[in-house]
Amino acid sequence: MYTAIGYAAQSATTPLAPMRFERRSPRADDVAIEILYCGVCHSDIHQARNEWGIAVYPLMPGHEIVGKVTAVGSKVTRYKAGDLVGVGCMVDSCRHCEACAANLEQYCLEGPTMTYATPDRVDGSNTMGGYSSSIVVSEHFVVRIPVGMDPANAAPILCAGITTYSPLKHYGIKPGDRVGILGMGGLGHMGIKFAKALGAEVTLFTRSPAKADEARRQGADHVVVSTDAAQMQAVAGHFDFLLDTIPVQHDLNPYLETLTFDGVHILVGLIEPVDPALHAANLVMKRRVLAGSLIGGIAETQEVLEFCATHGITCDIEMLDIREINQAYSRMIAGDVKYRFVIDMATLTA
Repeated sequence: MYTAIGYAAQSATTPLAPMRFERRSPRADDVAIEILYCGVCHSDIHQARNEWGIAVYPLMPGHEIVGKVTAVGSKVTRYKAGDLVGVGCMVDSCRHCEACAANLEQYCLEGPTMTYATPDRVDGSNTMGGYSSSIVVSEHFVVRIPVGMDPANAAPILCAGITTYSPLKHYGIKPGDRVGILGMGGLGHMGIKFAKALGAEVTLFTRSPAKADEARRQGADHVVVSTDAAQMQAVAGHFDFLLDTIPVQHDLNPYLETLTFDGVHILVGLIEPVDPALHAANLVMKRRVLAGSLIGGIAETQEVLEFCATHGITCDIEMLDIREINQAYSRMIAGDVKYRFVIDMATLTA
């Protein structure tokens, strides 16, 4: 074991603060990584403040990790010291269930081991995330950052990127499909870019008319102001696919009415409970589908990194000094970030 340093919450009501802790020595299949950058996800706030009721303290967030390999275990074959790599939302799974066999580790039937606040499968210790100087992860759950990709920009792709890419790929979005993106935050702006790169005609749904120009800069072909009844009526029955990135409760019914028959509305935000209630007729009468999607598997996470490198897709980021992490949380809650904070870990020891 060796000592690392990071920022952690000691309870749901205390701010994140520096903490020294022990990282394990690499096991035979492990990769030890010096963390260079870590993206900040809204779920980090939910967990730090125990808003989902599952937090384990001390809690060290961070699951959009990019760093440099410093050591590898005796059985590691894919990575060597000096390689630029990433770690996303998971660091282990059972590896033998039907989901894991299908490279869908996020749906592991025994439950994936998340990058933070989850018991390690071997020793039971609480996993600590990427707001830290280093991390040790099984080789299977490490991805390679493509040559030439900016490492800071790569970090959010490991969560915001894969979360929006995976459902678009799963449902076979293709040239000519009419895709609506709900919300334009860290996930939504990536959804616009991916849908456009896949050849779709892309429309942003937003409550704010002021976002129209920015949406088009991100690649949207059209903008619909969701609070304008006339604009919503004009697109009734129009869309093949809706990617819903809105992270708070909202009425799904008006959006379902914009789908054509066999249209699909995908939720990637954990909005529980669904309120107001669904009108079943909005699904039944047009054979519409309401579904959900959770991040993506490890192979698909590598795929989205390569897709971004090939298509020149980047996440819009704001670099962050880790000493400003609590202020960053307040700004995120207020919607004051375009579109993803990324912590420069060089500031951890500055």
